[in-house]
Amino acid sequence: MKDIFVEREIGGRMLRFETGKVAKLASGAIIARYAESAVLCTAMRADPRPGLDFFPLQCDYRERLTASGKFPGGFRKREGAPGEKEILTMRMIDRPIRPLFPDGFIDEVQLQCWVMSHDGQNDTDVLACTGASAALCCTDAPFEGPVATVRVGRLVTDSGEQFVLNPTHAQMEYSDLDLVLSGHADGVNMIEVGAAEIDEESMLKAIEFGYEEGVKPILEMQNELMEKVGATEKRPGSSSLPSDEIMEKVIAFAKDEMKAARQIKGKHDRGDKVAELRERMMEEAFPVPGDDASYSAHKKAEADRSAAKEAFRTLEKKVTRALIVEDGIRADGREYKEIRPIDAEVSMFTRTHGSALFQRGETQSIVSCALGTGRDEQIVDGLMPEYAKKFYLHYNFPPFCVGEAGRIMGPGRREIGHGALAERSLMGILPDIEDFPYTIRLVSDITESNGSSSMASVCGGCLALMDAGVPIKDTCAGISVGRFSNDSGKVIHVTDIIGEEDFFGDMDFKVSGTREGITGIQLDLKARGLWFDELKLIFEQAREGRLQIIETMEGIIPKPREDTSEFAPKLLQLQIDPDKIGKLIGPGGKTIRSIQERTGATVDVDNDGTVTIAAIGGTAGRAALAEVEALCAEIRVGTIYDGKVVSTKDFGAFVELVPGTDGMCHISELDDGFVKNVEDVVKVGDTIRVKVINVDDSGRIKLSRKVLLKEEAAGSEENAEEAVEA
Repeated sequence: MKDIFVEREIGGRMLRFETGKVAKLASGAIIARYAESAVLCTAMRADPRPGLDFFPLQCDYRERLTASGKFPGGFRKREGAPGEKEILTMRMIDRPIRPLFPDGFIDEVQLQCWVMSHDGQNDTDVLACTGASAALCCTDAPFEGPVATVRVGRLVTDSGEQFVLNPTHAQMEYSDLDLVLSGHADGVNMIEVGAAEIDEESMLKAIEFGYEEGVKPILEMQNELMEKVGATEKRPGSSSLPSDEIMEKVIAFAKDEMKAARQIKGKHDRGDKVAELRERMMEEAFPVPGDDASYSAHKKAEADRSAAKEAFRTLEKKVTRALIVEDGIRADGREYKEIRPIDAEVSMFTRTHGSALFQRGETQSIVSCALGTGRDEQIVDGLMPEYAKKFYLHYNFPPFCVGEAGRIMGPGRREIGHGALAERSLMGILPDIEDFPYTIRLVSDITESNGSSSMASVCGGCLALMDAGVPIKDTCAGISVGRFSNDSGKVIHVTDIIGEEDFFGDMDFKVSGTREGITGIQLDLKARGLWFDELKLIFEQAREGRLQIIETMEGIIPKPREDTSEFAPKLLQLQIDPDKIGKLIGPGGKTIRSIQERTGATVDVDNDGTVTIAAIGGTAGRAALAEVEALCAEIRVGTIYDGKVVSTKDFGAFVELVPGTDGMCHISELDDGFVKNVEDVVKVGDTIRVKVINVDDSGRIKLSRKVLLKEEAAGSEENAEEAVEA
């Protein structure tokens, strides 16, 4: 294949897709370039593995640090396991692409995206998402795309608020919106948002802007590329869908009982009844042949039983949808917009800095809050400029929360994605660093789960922040909205979906925010796409639910506590002259270490001269503050000090006024009268009271003890005269 490319200006920079030169043995390969950033995206399609009954789509995104001329940190100079940014990008690639394959498709599809060049300004996550779609379109896989992914920011300019397509890193520093949007010819099918309380109307405008200005022209580019390549005819491949004969047999046996079972209120009771029905159906309608049956009969029975299980799952999905759309019956008996019962409490644990339990229906989250100093910041290093996170949320999903005894292991992609959503949602309500300089860590442990555990983490996280005394801007809550449709096109939206409604429904649309606006969104869509009028209805329904939850939360704790926990470090800050940072630190850190050892407080200093002192309890912090103030104070003429004599010379004595700052008291200024030898008056180690009489241009300090002695003598004479007169 010859080198083929298409290019177009998108967001003020050139976007280019090229193929035919690199990775020619792959099923499809694209180099996607945007400005000076580039990602190699490959797609492979292969026959399914034996026994597979699901679609094994693999999405991989890796940032090669050589792309921006960097070396990996640490001892091993090789990239290791993917970082959080890479994992979140893998999820962003997967979510809009996976639903666009036919039901029952089980062939191997593997997407790999490697960042080959990074200019430090144009992020490659959205570029990789679009490049993966373009590579997939060049294969024979039955992909019903293409899809395009863009980022939208919002800047405040002299002419008002302005949306920006694919904002640069510098522009994102001033944006109150981080919207990642995927879509295809039939609408929007993936949304990720982190925002600073943006109202629903503005959010809808941002989505429409991203689709019209970014998604549509990029889709046109991919279609043009397929025409130039001469796109391969799509090959359906293997399918795990059951035959019509088996489907009819399953419906005849189980439909009526399934409809009754799906209306049982409790999750476990409902699940047990459905499982019992499935086992009975397998035994009676699809029995295992006897020992005298032929090998071919056994193989056919095995295949039929496998297909019957898939048919049973399909029946359960159709019955659930029909009950909701046509009969208005949800599995747990709620109305469409009814929220499950909420229970919450704060201060669950004594020694945490803040804690909360949040329960909604059968979903429960325990969130703990820890407050720390700058030393606890998480340093994030990658292709983008290194930065420190002062707020982070970790989400844990143990097997027992769904009543299982599964493998105990570290966080997977799901846990990292849910934690990132809750973190983004709460970030919009945090106080400014200048007002609250703590580093904040939240840990959400899901102890029960039946849908929307990430939104429970948002609600529980907000309560834990208030319990910890973090002066958040407003109360934040999260809610999910589901979508169900039938074959005739009727669509129903339901609030606060449970796990089964997520599994059998068209979408899981999570929205977090305050009374003022939205702080976070995550859309997972199985239907083809959403248009703006439907998005408007979903936003309004989510807002109604969110406000109801906020009212309940504020009944538990109406506002943040006035002060932080007694077990949290107390932070004191002061500003010193940056020229005195070296003096505070001392040679090899000697001075600052000695202050910390004497007082028991921790002292950190920034390059701009901001000194942060942290200590449990107030005494140690105040002691350290006094020492830093004295050490870094400007020595002024006329100031009196109780100083320590550190050395003597023939011509005078050197006196330490504050740690690291000495002044010289000339022999003529040591006493009121003639002094022959310095050590006749003072010796090393003595503490004497001196007054600053001069500070020259070089910073040398001249002291006098004699002046103070004269002043004291004059004061004594005046007192004696007053006593005589009296």
